[in-house]
Amino acid sequence: MSEHDISDAKWITSRACNNSACVQVAHLTGGMVAVRDSKDVTKAAHVFDSSEWAAFLDGVKAGEFDLPVA
Repeated sequence: MSEHDISDAKWITSRACNNSACVQVAHLTGGMVAVRDSKDVTKAAHVFDSSEWAAFLDGVKAGEFDLPVA
């Protein structure tokens, strides 16, 4: 993963977040998307291109990341 300038990123936190342990997302130039953990914003963000981000969103919508039901 190459370095991306996220210094001016506008981070979005989910409205469903009710504490400081949330995932934040920022849309970057060139269709890139950055994701970070709000608990420690000094850690490097994960940056995805538009096709990777679309595949992730498709997986979320399809339930690929749902926890197993006990």
